[in-house]
Amino acid sequence: MMLKDEVNRARLMKFASAVFYAFCSFFIIVVNKSILTEHKFPSFMFLGIGQMTATIIILYVAKMNKAIHFQDFDKSIPGKIFPLPLLYVGNHVTGLGGTQKLSLPMFTVLRKFTILLTMLMESRILRKSFAPPLVCSVLAIVVGALVAASSDLSFNAEGYTFVLLNDVFTAASGVYTKKKLGMEVHDSRSYQ
Repeated sequence: MMLKDEVNRARLMKFASAVFYAFCSFFIIVVNKSILTEHKFPSFMFLGIGQMTATIIILYVAKMNKAIHFQDFDKSIPGKIFPLPLLYVGNHVTGLGGTQKLSLPMFTVLRKFTILLTMLMESRILRKSFAPPLVCSVLAIVVGALVAASSDLSFNAEGYTFVLLNDVFTAASGVYTKKKLGMEVHDSRSYQ
């Protein structure tokens, strides 16, 4: 009986984590949009750097208070995780640029291309193959996004460029994270 309770608790925690992540992701976009457009904040770059700095400070304070645990920095880390930091910065900056230049519905529609780009990059870089029904589903999402975007009368080339670059950075970040994790798993197995 105890094992079943633990399994149910673990499932509930996973579900709660996913809901919390979804809420925070959406809330961050809404707050950033409000700051950049309604409050006319002049620089999305400064906002992005401020958010990255705040994240580093919060993580450091949480680690010092033993609320979270992660490995201390050492010289080998940059080589192990490269190009992930560059992809993160590109993702963050282009995401904020797109948020500033486009309406939230158009931003959301154009972000659907991330799914297709991720699938293409995984097939090229990770040599992964996908079942035809999955490919058809992704293509349906992209076609739906194109149909939704076709009614946008306020075309903003700079905004579209930012969001499409954001799609590329997001997809590349996901694929290279999987690649790095796969390499780590392979490396740890070779030591056993």
